[in-house]
Amino acid sequence: MNCAIATLAATALLIATSAHATGLATCESGPKSGWQAQEKLEKQLVDQNGWKIRRIKEDGGCYEVYAFDKNGDRVNAYYHPVTFALIPNTLSTRKP
Repeated sequence: MNCAIATLAATALLIATSAHATGLATCESGPKSGWQAQEKLEKQLVDQNGWKIRRIKEDGGCYEVYAFDKNGDRVNAYYHPVTFALIPNTLSTRKP
């Protein structure tokens, strides 16, 4: 019985923590109705930087971008969803 309870508790904790932001960056971005479209950010990064976008997702109120730059190097960068300003984070693989 105790083993079953411990297993359920561990599973619940895993599910709860996997749904939260990573904490690498946070944005005071306001309501989503004021956010720009992810597609617009993707187009900007492709057109201006020559990036190949792998994925864009929401994390900590920011857009987190997984991409390859024009040299083929991995990029993991955060952008403010309203202004598209680059957000510093604690584990950036993007070179300034």
